[in-house]
Amino acid sequence: MLDATAYLPRFKALYRSTIRPAMKAEFGYKNDMMIPRLDKIVLNMGIGEATKDTKKVKSAADDLALIAGQKPVITRARKSIAGFRVRENMPLGCKVTLRGNRMYEFLDRLITVALPRVRDFRGVRPTSFDGRGNFAMGLKEHIVFPEIEYDKVDEVWGMDIIVCTTARTDAEAKALLKHFNMPFTG
Repeated sequence: MLDATAYLPRFKALYRSTIRPAMKAEFGYKNDMMIPRLDKIVLNMGIGEATKDTKKVKSAADDLALIAGQKPVITRARKSIAGFRVRENMPLGCKVTLRGNRMYEFLDRLITVALPRVRDFRGVRPTSFDGRGNFAMGLKEHIVFPEIEYDKVDEVWGMDIIVCTTARTDAEAKALLKHFNMPFTG
């Protein structure tokens, strides 16, 4: 049986040893609980073609499970919209919320492996913060993650990635992500 405390993800160790002291010095926090940290990462796939074929949502959920390392939740329509051919309770996508060690592992894979594999990648936009210290970005292809075997993919989907932090301002959140080597443009 593995001890849960024995394994520490690389980015979590980096945060504890390097990033926290740097953030404390940079912003002059009075105690350690004021230092911003990662709260959660939410991955979302909205499948537009699900109105024609609901099996595509199952396929997307399987791919998201491989990427995230945990089972996603199928998102369903709240109400019927005739113009979009959507009925109430129809599956339309999937999402997963990562916390703890899985969150740090995913951020590590995103920054070091997946983003460099994106075609024509020039960095992520530094304006994608929401005003409360949360960062959102989108990927056009989910196949940039090494867990997805390109030959076995029946369709390529986009995905949204939202990084939620405990930072109060966008400047603090941007500094936190910059310390994790998030490749911002400009």
